[in-house]
Amino acid sequence: MPDFIQEAEALFAYTRALRRDFHMHPELGFQEVRTAGIVAKELNQLGLEVSTGIAETGVVAMIEGGKPGPVVLCRFDMDALPITEETGKDYASTNPGVMHACGHDGHTAIGLTVAHLLHQHREDLAGTVKLVFQPAEEGLGGAERMVKEGVLEGPRPDYSLSLHLWNEKPYGLIGVTPGPAMAAAESFEITITGKGAHGASPHQGLDPILAAAQVITALQSIVSRNVRPLEAAVVSVTAIEGGTTHNVIPPDVKMKGTIRSYLPEVRELVHRRFGEIVKGVSASMGCEAEYVIFDITPAVVNDAGMAAHVQGVVQRLLPADGLETDYRTMGAEDMAYMMDDIPGCYFFVGSANDEQGLNYGHHHPKFDFDERALPKAAALMAAAAADLLK
Repeated sequence: MPDFIQEAEALFAYTRALRRDFHMHPELGFQEVRTAGIVAKELNQLGLEVSTGIAETGVVAMIEGGKPGPVVLCRFDMDALPITEETGKDYASTNPGVMHACGHDGHTAIGLTVAHLLHQHREDLAGTVKLVFQPAEEGLGGAERMVKEGVLEGPRPDYSLSLHLWNEKPYGLIGVTPGPAMAAAESFEITITGKGAHGASPHQGLDPILAAAQVITALQSIVSRNVRPLEAAVVSVTAIEGGTTHNVIPPDVKMKGTIRSYLPEVRELVHRRFGEIVKGVSASMGCEAEYVIFDITPAVVNDAGMAAHVQGVVQRLLPADGLETDYRTMGAEDMAYMMDDIPGCYFFVGSANDEQGLNYGHHHPKFDFDERALPKAAALMAAAAADLLK
C-alpha cells in the first residue's frame, strides 16, 4: 500500500493554497460557480472524466483503476455560509457577508488532493473511485438534488466515504463511529394567533406572547420527560417575532426552530408531542396555533463494516493519533442521502488547536482550523478508498 501520509504531506503546499483561495472567495449554496470551475479545471488537468452542472454547480470525476472492481464514492462539499468573517486572517473572505465558517473550503481542497493521490496509483486500483464535489450542503438540499439528478448512477457506488474537519475535537484525534453519527434535522415554523389589545387592558385581548412563552417552556419537556434518557433528541426554539411597540399586545407571534434526532421512532415521538404541545398549550391560553415541520436531512448512519474498515485504516496509517469509536453529534449532514442505501462511513478529523486560538466552533465568524489536518484527512480518505479497491 502506498505511503499516503508521506505523499499527502508532499502535496501540503498545493492543498493549503487551494484551501486559502477557496476561503478568500466563498460562495453560497448553488452559487459555487468559481469554486466548481477550479475543481473541474484541476480534475481535467489530471486527465479524468469530469462531469459538471449536476445540481447546478456539482462536479463529478471518475478515476478508473487498472483492474475491474467495485465503485467507491468519495464526497466533498463546497458551499459557504451567510456569515461576516471576523478572523482577521490575510486569507479572510473577500466576499462581504459570506464566509467559509464550517470547513468546506478545506473539504474541497482535500478532495482535489485525494484526486492527485489516487490518480497516481490508479493502475493499482481494482475498481473505480467516483469523486463527488457537492454544492449546497448547508440546509439547501444539495445532496438530495444530486441524487435526484443521477449522481448515484452510471456507475452506481458500492461504498461511500465522506469526512468533516472538526473543530469540536483537537488536531490529532479521529472519530469513526458505527451506527448513527450525525442527527436527522428538521426546521419548524409556528404561528400563534390571539387577539390584539392595548397593553394597559390585557383582559380585552388574547395574548399570543404569553402563550408563546408557555409553549417554549413546555416544548423543553419533550426531551426531558418523553424521550428515553439513553436516547437523544433536541428541540430548540431559535427565533421569535411578535409585537412592534411597548404598549400594544400583538395579534400573533411567530417562532422558528430546529428538531434533531437519530432514531425514526424518536423522531415520530417528538413530532407527536410537538403538535400536542403547540396546539394544546396555545388553546389553554385562548389562542390558536398552526405549525409546519420541514425535513432537511435524515440521520447519517455509518455501516458497521465500513466503520470498522475506516477504523482499521486509521490505526494503520495514523498509529499515534487518538481514535474515538463512539463519537456522535446532533449536527446534521445531507451526506445521509448518498448513504441511504449504500454502505458508507462518515468520519471526523480533529482540527482545533487551543494554543493557536483555532478553537472557535463551526458557523462562528471567527472559525478557522489547524491546516495540518488537511494532508492527514486527504491521506486517510485516499487510503480508505484504495483499501476497498485492493
